[in-house]
Amino acid sequence: MNSENTFIIDGTPIPFEPDQTVLQAALKADVFIPHLCYYPGLRPNGNCKLCTVIINGRHASACTAFARPGIEVENNTPELNDKRRLLLQMLFVEGNHFCPGCEKSGNCQLQALAYELEMMTPHFNHFFPSRKLDTSHPDVFLDMNRCINCCLCVQASCEVDKKNIFAISGRGMAARIVVNTPSGKLGDSNFALSDKAASVCPVGAILPKRGSFSVPIGQRIYDDLPISSQTEFLATRKA
Repeated sequence: MNSENTFIIDGTPIPFEPDQTVLQAALKADVFIPHLCYYPGLRPNGNCKLCTVIINGRHASACTAFARPGIEVENNTPELNDKRRLLLQMLFVEGNHFCPGCEKSGNCQLQALAYELEMMTPHFNHFFPSRKLDTSHPDVFLDMNRCINCCLCVQASCEVDKKNIFAISGRGMAARIVVNTPSGKLGDSNFALSDKAASVCPVGAILPKRGSFSVPIGQRIYDDLPISSQTEFLATRKA
């Protein structure tokens, strides 16, 4: 293996290609780094911070840090996984995530990561926010109670669909995904079920109507194998 094109993750040499990030190279090499806001083909945004690793002694987001020859990356450590678990706990209490009754159960990346990182309890008090349910679109159901502000729908709509359907409104704790129409309703936009933005949501905030349980519980993406065993799937999804 050419040392000029490799770096090290937890003692394992990882080959990389020019302009690959640490996360991209790791997934291609079948090394799992937890993440929520990264999607192949979309510009990395570093929003969720779950992919935080330690590169040459400094914390960095694996989705935005470029691979460099010889760098030393710490990923699967008790300290980092504790921090990732804490971030997941905060995401769960900041929204309304009731996995047993959610249509995205088994296909939900947030849920899969909670299992992977052995998140046994939300730890914090639930916020139980009151957020809108938008059923105005004929083909898509929009449930902001489940949104985690990963911004993938914003990016996909802008970068792939060229429609700019979604945007971020507010800052900090007040930041929310909104629909770019005068009414704020998805049904008043030119959003389509075939849009990439309709399929990138890692949780159950954007769901197709009339087909939610077409794949039974127990036969979904993360039902058979843990998310850490599905690096090929995570690395090759197309935007």
